[in-house]
Amino acid sequence: MDFWTSSFLCLLSTWVLVQAFRSIRRGSKASHIKLPPGPRRIPIFGNLFDLGDKPHKSLAELAEIHGPLMSLKIGSLITVVISSENMAKQVLQKHDLTFSNRTIVDAIRACQHHEFGLPWIPVSPLWRTLRKVCNTHLFTGQKLDANRHLRRKKIQELIAYVQKSCHPGEVINIGQAAFNTTLNLLSNTIFSMDLVDPNSPTAQDFKKTVWGVMEEAGKPNLADYFPLLRKIDPQGVRRGMTIHFEKLLDLFGKMFDERLQSRKAQGSTASNDVLDTLLDIIEGNIEELNKTHVTHLLLVLFVAGTDTTSSTLEWAMAELLRNPQVLLKAKKELEQVIGKGNPVEESDINRLPYLQAIIKETFRMHATVPLLLPRKAGADAEICGFTVPKGAQVLVNVWAIGRDPSIWEKPSAFMPERFLGSDIDVKGRDFGLIPFGAGRRICPGLPLANRMLYLMLGSLIHSFDWKLEGGISPQDMSMEEKFGLTLQLAEPLRAIPTLVR
Repeated sequence: MDFWTSSFLCLLSTWVLVQAFRSIRRGSKASHIKLPPGPRRIPIFGNLFDLGDKPHKSLAELAEIHGPLMSLKIGSLITVVISSENMAKQVLQKHDLTFSNRTIVDAIRACQHHEFGLPWIPVSPLWRTLRKVCNTHLFTGQKLDANRHLRRKKIQELIAYVQKSCHPGEVINIGQAAFNTTLNLLSNTIFSMDLVDPNSPTAQDFKKTVWGVMEEAGKPNLADYFPLLRKIDPQGVRRGMTIHFEKLLDLFGKMFDERLQSRKAQGSTASNDVLDTLLDIIEGNIEELNKTHVTHLLLVLFVAGTDTTSSTLEWAMAELLRNPQVLLKAKKELEQVIGKGNPVEESDINRLPYLQAIIKETFRMHATVPLLLPRKAGADAEICGFTVPKGAQVLVNVWAIGRDPSIWEKPSAFMPERFLGSDIDVKGRDFGLIPFGAGRRICPGLPLANRMLYLMLGSLIHSFDWKLEGGISPQDMSMEEKFGLTLQLAEPLRAIPTLVR
């Protein structure tokens, strides 16, 4: 209600009317362009009200009427929505260079993050440098293998935490436990230390901050659709994002300074973690990086890495509890391959095809970033006889693609078996399953995210039996979604663990 109230108040202002008339004039000049089909637009607003509070679902429903290549006008912004495997391949592979840059949502302008944040900056020397740092120095198999012992320790702590709850029959908030573990898995990989005490309120505060970032970045914002409103930030989105960003950037700035000082101390030893690697790059002038670049990169790694990984884990556990026969098959595989009482190791992942299939099926049904990050047409591009005009926003609805009945049999059913014996992966080569994106803007943290997901999920279902809180039956579970930049369960998953006998 607050959003729509502010929408009407703002859109009655003179600024918006001026912008609308400008848009009409631009539209008349470009009337010769053959846009993809789309729903009828209303004056000034365009298709703004067609988005609803769950845009991924609303856009999927519209695509069923207007096709997998669809255009909308949201305020003054032309938006093209991709909703099929073939169309995604056209945009993310054939025309990847044309669509390689981002539409910058106003929220990301907070703290100048759009100038330094890897997912948002245009393809440029700085982007290539940051991308090279990630691919060459941070997320290589060799680097990840070198610090797997840190992640093993965090998994052991997660198991110990859950074990304590087994005796009194306490309820575990799966999403929060996954977030706490993911946060410290990531912070040990980057800083060789726990960023927060998982049992303290600090962890919950950090989760609220991270979700605040995702919520602000994902909510409909009038300043994105009517640029003249950016100056007044009518919904306070950029102001809210500034608070979240400053909190995180200050934290990472302190970590950077403390490590820099400790490296100068006599007798100091290298940690050989991600922060040390970044400082080596800066001090050795290997790449043109500075503290600002590093703190914004750390912000991206933590926000993207913690929220997407923990919410995917929560969705996977929710589907397993809703489908007990799938959970039973996964437990049998783990028992046969790992053995009762033995810990799950990263080196075991390749020997666990059913566990891998469960993660892929979770990605298919519950893509964490359902519309990926918005892309921007750098030039007019012709796709299937239609023109995507220069400057248009392009959204790839991977949620809709994951539920496309022309690709997937029984798309609404959770069936990991569909991936057994299949070569389909999530590395951007199979456009029916691209939760991390594809092309040159694919998420660079994919190798670490995969390791963390398999390790956490495998450990939780191998070490414990689970039942829903309050005797809720699997059929009565709520699977309602909460939309931000990422997609989360609206009601946190709460379950009771018992030790496997």
